[in-house]
Amino acid sequence: MTVNDDVFTNWKTREEIAESMIPLIGRLHRERDVTVLLHSRSLVNKSVVSILKTHRFARQIAGEELSVTETLPFLQALTALDLGPSQIDIGMLAATYRDDERGLSVEEFTAEAVAGATGANKIDRREPRDVVLYGFGRIGRLLARLLIEKAGSGNGLRLRAIVVRKGAGETGEDLVKRASLLRRDSIHGQFQGTITVDEANGRIVANGNEIQVIYSDDPTTVDYTAYGIKNAVLIDNTGKWRDREGLSKHLRPGVEKVVLTAPGKGDVPNVVHGVNHDMIKPDEQIISCASCTTNAIVPPLKAMADEYGVVRGHVETVHSFTNDQNLLDNYHKSERRGRSAPLNMVITETGAASAVAKALPDLGAKITGSSIRVPVPDVSIAILNLQLGREASRQEVLDHLREVSLTSPLKRQIDFISAPDAVSSDFIGSRHASIVDAGATKVDGDNAILYLWYDNEFGYSCQVIRVVQYVSGAEYPTYPAPAPVVV
Repeated sequence: MTVNDDVFTNWKTREEIAESMIPLIGRLHRERDVTVLLHSRSLVNKSVVSILKTHRFARQIAGEELSVTETLPFLQALTALDLGPSQIDIGMLAATYRDDERGLSVEEFTAEAVAGATGANKIDRREPRDVVLYGFGRIGRLLARLLIEKAGSGNGLRLRAIVVRKGAGETGEDLVKRASLLRRDSIHGQFQGTITVDEANGRIVANGNEIQVIYSDDPTTVDYTAYGIKNAVLIDNTGKWRDREGLSKHLRPGVEKVVLTAPGKGDVPNVVHGVNHDMIKPDEQIISCASCTTNAIVPPLKAMADEYGVVRGHVETVHSFTNDQNLLDNYHKSERRGRSAPLNMVITETGAASAVAKALPDLGAKITGSSIRVPVPDVSIAILNLQLGREASRQEVLDHLREVSLTSPLKRQIDFISAPDAVSSDFIGSRHASIVDAGATKVDGDNAILYLWYDNEFGYSCQVIRVVQYVSGAEYPTYPAPAPVVV
């Protein structure tokens, strides 16, 4: 047998193993509300090739081989346990098992590592929390995709309605157009599933989820209980109201909490999941998820501040153009944003730097910021220039950020890539708040410059959903538990 034959045989073997993993992952998700992860990346509803690529990507981050031959035994061990709703990382199980010197079997080690999700400790399955989307634009439709995806196990969150402006709509044609925009997206691709339109009842049906379309120009006129909606979390992705007074208009019958997908003003708490989401008071009804850029810079900033201290910093964001800019030169209330977005780099403002103080009140360091819009439709990069509290080497900083991305409570927020030829389109669809580009990172004494990619549409939407899960009590624990970030 030639070397090439060996490689091919090895690939076919791993392909067969990955194929055998799919029904196990699906059954755990549907029957027990368990999401199987591999170094924080979900394996639910993934293809054979996707599972193999996720293993390969995890190897590139961790710097060591991780094969399906290693992770399959842990997945098989999970199916034999009486598990409750949870997220279980088989990549972390395999990695920690390597270092365990007690001589435990895979079954014994797995049972011990996920003990909090079994027996008397396990969480009972609960009725899903109703969710309403107020607005159905770029972020609204991505949130819909994520909510529909999460409804597959019958857990956590259930999208019940979307509210859109009156206009040419309230007709079957309007429903068809909105369903079509949900089905196909020029950036994020096809919706994974089936979508039909129920014109008689004014609904879009996606993967069996019936979503009522409500037409209204005034949130104070909607009674959500008339549609069977109760105790809902309403996500306002219009950005029309940003203060407590305006957002309180959404607190109508059937709605219990309001989550804003833009920076909040006044006393509205600005939340970055993974950093300060645990400061949300149980009785808080109005919450902001801040901006996509704030979500991109705050987790790595916290990781650096906790380890090295930060004296001061500046963030320059190179941001994709958005719907609030013009395709061609035309009138705009903002001077530069009136110029053609796909033809120009446009200097603009960002409130992300000032939002850092709200998310990290103990930081103390002054962070300034500026921004340039560029002619790409999605994925941005934040260049975070920091003066550290102590000197460090480039390798030390990279090792720290790699470890944070793999094992810390920030691993869902921070990703890490070492590919030398990475470009913006590589990160379309990333579920992380930001991705550290190792090759671009610069460190000189107490000065560190981090290049942080982020999908300002999809990655941000994932952060919003995490906040909604948290305030709904549907954010399930992860096993093995991530190591705390050392302060």
